[in-house]
Amino acid sequence: MALTAVRGALGFLTRIPVGRSEAAWESFSRSPWTFPFVGYLVGALVALPLMMPAFAPVPGPTVAFAFIVAVYGVTGITHLDGVADLGDAAVVHGDVDERRRVMHDSALGVGGTVALAVVVLGLATAALGLVEVGIARSQFLTAAGIAVAAEVGAKAATATLVCVGDAAHEGLGSALTGESSPRSALPALALAAPAALLGWPLVAPGIAALGAALATAALLGRWASHRLGGVSGDVLGATNELARVVALHAGVIAWTLS
Repeated sequence: MALTAVRGALGFLTRIPVGRSEAAWESFSRSPWTFPFVGYLVGALVALPLMMPAFAPVPGPTVAFAFIVAVYGVTGITHLDGVADLGDAAVVHGDVDERRRVMHDSALGVGGTVALAVVVLGLATAALGLVEVGIARSQFLTAAGIAVAAEVGAKAATATLVCVGDAAHEGLGSALTGESSPRSALPALALAAPAALLGWPLVAPGIAALGAALATAALLGRWASHRLGGVSGDVLGATNELARVVALHAGVIAWTLS
C-alpha cells in the first residue's frame, strides 16, 4: 500500500509517468505523508542545475533560468493554475460566492497575471541568490540542500493544509481533505523534519526554509477560510507554489546571515 501511495503521489505531484491509476490515486489521497516523501525526490532533481557552477563557470542568471525549467519540467504547471485563480479571487470586491465564481472562470484576469509573475520572479530571484552565495562561498552542495529543503517544506505545507483544512466545496480539495484528519499531519511533518539538515554544515537555512513554508500554509489556509469558505484544489496548488518561493527566500536569507 505504501508503494502504491508513493506512485500515486508521483503521478499527482510530478510529470513522471507513473501512478496514474485509480488505485494509486485512492491510496495517495489517504496518505498525506507521501507529499514530503516525494518532495525529497523532486527537490533532488530540480536542485541539479544549482550544481552547475561547481563544474563550469556558468553565469548565475543562466543557472537560475535552468532551475526554473527544472522545477516546472519535473512538476508541471498544474499548480500554477491555482496561483492564477487565487490571484484573480484576491482582487475581487465581493462575497465568497463571487470569489468562487471568478476562480471557476477560465479567463485569466489582472490579479492572476500579477500572481503568476510574482511567483515566477520570486523563484528566479531566489535561485539567483542561491547561486551567488554558493559561488561566493564555494558551497554548492549547501545551495542544493536548501533547494531540496524548500521543496520538502512546500510539500509538507500542502500536506498539512490537506490534514487540517476544511473543503470549500466538492472537488479535488474535498477529495483530499475528506480522507485525512489533523493527526495525519504528524507523519508528514516528521518525515519533513530531517530536511532541516540538508544545508549542512549549517542548519539555520534548512530550518528557515521549512518554517517559512509551513507559515505560508498557515496564512494561506486562514485567508482561504475567511475569503473562500475553505480549502479547494486551487488553494492546495497555490500553497505548493507560494510555499516553495517563500521557503527558498527564507533559506537564502538565513544562509547569507549565517
